[in-house]
Amino acid sequence: MQLLKGIQTGWVLATLLWTGAPVTARPHQQPQQGPLVRKEWRTLSNHEKSSYLCAVKCLMRKPALTPAFDNTGVISRYDDLVYTHILQTFDIHYTGHFLAWHRYYVAVYERMLRDECHYQGAQPYWDWTLDTPADQWAASPIFDPVTGFGGNGAPVAGDPTNPMEVPGRTGGGCVQDGPFAGIPDMVHLGPMDSVTYNPQCLKRDFSPYFAGRYLAMNQTQLTLAAPDFGAFGRVVEGGPSFDASGVHGGGHYGVGGTYGQIGDLYTSPADPIFYLHHANLDRVWWSWQKLDLGARLTDISGPIFLMDYENLKGGNVTLEFPLSAGVSAANVTVGDVMNIAACGQNGVLCYEYDEVYTLQG
Repeated sequence: MQLLKGIQTGWVLATLLWTGAPVTARPHQQPQQGPLVRKEWRTLSNHEKSSYLCAVKCLMRKPALTPAFDNTGVISRYDDLVYTHILQTFDIHYTGHFLAWHRYYVAVYERMLRDECHYQGAQPYWDWTLDTPADQWAASPIFDPVTGFGGNGAPVAGDPTNPMEVPGRTGGGCVQDGPFAGIPDMVHLGPMDSVTYNPQCLKRDFSPYFAGRYLAMNQTQLTLAAPDFGAFGRVVEGGPSFDASGVHGGGHYGVGGTYGQIGDLYTSPADPIFYLHHANLDRVWWSWQKLDLGARLTDISGPIFLMDYENLKGGNVTLEFPLSAGVSAANVTVGDVMNIAACGQNGVLCYEYDEVYTLQG
C-alpha cells in the first residue's frame, strides 16, 4: 500500500496484462448447487478453518503456471496470483474498476482453492468492524495462532524521519506464531515490483491506531452512504495519504504497517489475510449495491487510468471494460462481475454473503 512511494519516485506505471492465456484444465468438484455462501471467519468451525488454511498451503506447494523467466520468483500457484497483482498494480488501484477487478481476483482464488486443493467451502471474509476500537485489534480471532492466520511480526525499529512510516506501527519483522510462522521462504516476490526470486518470511507490522481510525463502523457507514458508484469507489479507496485513507487502506496498513507485505501496494496478496480483507471490501460493495440493486447492478464509473479523476488521460470505465487474472482464469468484463449471484445467467460469479451491512439511520 505504499502508493506515495511509487508516485513520488516516478516509477513507471505497470502495463496491464491482458494475457488471454489458456487456462490449464484441472479437476473440478461436483457441480455447484446454487450460490456459495461466504461467511465471516470467526463463525467457521475449527474444522472449516483448518480446511481453509490447508488449502491455502496447498496452493503454495503447487507449481506455477506462469511461464518461467530468468531468476523467476513465480514458483507456485499462489505466486501466480501475486505476480498478476504486481504486474497490474498501477492499473487496478485508484481506478473505476478497482472493486470489480478485485472482486474477480478473489473469486478466482476461491475457485483455485476448491478446484485445485479440494477445499469444500466458500471464501471467508473478515469483518474488521468487529475488531475495533484499537485496543481490541490484536486480539481479533483472525490473528489466533491456532485457529487463525497468526499475529504480529517481531518488533523492528522504525525511522521517525521517514514520511512513509505508518502511524502507530508496532511490529515489522517475521510473524511469530500461527500457520505461516517459521517459513523463511514463504514469500518469493517483492518487495515492491520485484518479480525475481527473493525468499522472505511473512512479515506483519500491526497498526491498531490505523485500524481503529479507518475500519470502525462509522467509516463503513460513511462508505455505504455514497449516492453513486463514483462517490462510493472514492470513499472506499480514499486518497494516497495516511490522513485520507478509507476502509481499503485501513485493512492493508492496519495489518501490514510499514514493513509487512500486505502493506506493500504491489505484493500485498503475499499475505493470505489479503483475501479475507478484500472479500469484506467486496461485501461492502455488495451491501451498497443491495441498497438499490436494480440501479446499482449497472452503476459503474471512475477513471481508466490511475487517479485520472478529471479524465485528462482517458474516459470512464464502462461495463465493457476488460479484466484479467493472468494465467489463472479467462478474461472477463466489468459487466460480467456486477452481480455476484448471477450463477451463469448474466455473469460469471455464483456466491452470496451470509449477512450484509445495512445503512443505519
